[in-house]
Amino acid sequence: MRLYLDTSVLVPLFVAESRSTDAHAGLHGQNLYVSDLAAAEFSAAISTRVRKGEMNAADAASLFATFDAWAGRAANRVQIEGGDMAAALGLIRRLDLSLRAPDAANIAIAQRLGATLFTFDQKMAAAAGAIGLTLMT
Repeated sequence: MRLYLDTSVLVPLFVAESRSTDAHAGLHGQNLYVSDLAAAEFSAAISTRVRKGEMNAADAASLFATFDAWAGRAANRVQIEGGDMAAALGLIRRLDLSLRAPDAANIAIAQRLGATLFTFDQKMAAAAGAIGLTLMT
């Protein structure tokens, strides 16, 4: 199965937190996809932890290197395409979905790939489910 990983899953894969076990358990035997957008969001989440004093810069740099090596080895890296942003815009303009731009873009990328969306973000999952995207939560 093609499994598109959202940032809400990527962070607990690399930082010990309450959903880490769930994140790791969902990956076994899957064909994993990580977009440039999700990688940027992952990096932003780690940078935020440094700014908040929850992590030091050296640990963050090590984590970035670990993530990059993992993404190059264990996942298919996906670039954002022009059509992804057009699809995201359409999702954002569906006011019943109440999506933020990055979530809409991640949904659009997963949809383009024909992938199951793996997310722990319940609002994002609800919107993806409403448009018929297959989910793992």
